[in-house]
This record gives sequence, C-alpha cells and structure tokens, in this order.
Amino acid sequence: MMIEVFKTNVQEKDRSKMLIQKLLEQFPASKINFDLEDCDKILRVEGKDFCAHRIIELLKLNGHYCEILT
Repeated sequence: MMIEVFKTNVQEKDRSKMLIQKLLEQFPASKINFDLEDCDKILRVEGKDFCAHRIIELLKLNGHYCEILT
C-alpha cells in the first residue's frame, strides 16, 4: 500500500469532487480525498497501483497546480 500527499491550489469543494472522480477513473482501486482546510490544499492518495506523475499531470490538465508535498 502506497500513500502520497500532494500540495495543490484547488479551492472549491465542487471542483475537488470533480477531480476526485477523474482520478478514480484512472485509479479505481485508490482512496482519494482533499483537505481544503489545510493551507496547502492537500490531495491524499492511498492505494497500490497509482502513478504520482500521472496525478500531477491530470490536475495540471484541469488547470491546477499540484506537486508532491515534501
């Protein structure tokens, strides 16, 4: 099981729900959620078969900043 945490610029709850749907289409076995209350607008992905680079690219394609939180 892998867990990856990303810093994003997603602000709206509706937008986060849409992005979660898109991510689940790519990584259906993953558990995905946003913490929009956090100052880094955290995206957390937990699962076995996901690619952090593809997650970053998917958010960028949808107009959002995304990087792995270090």
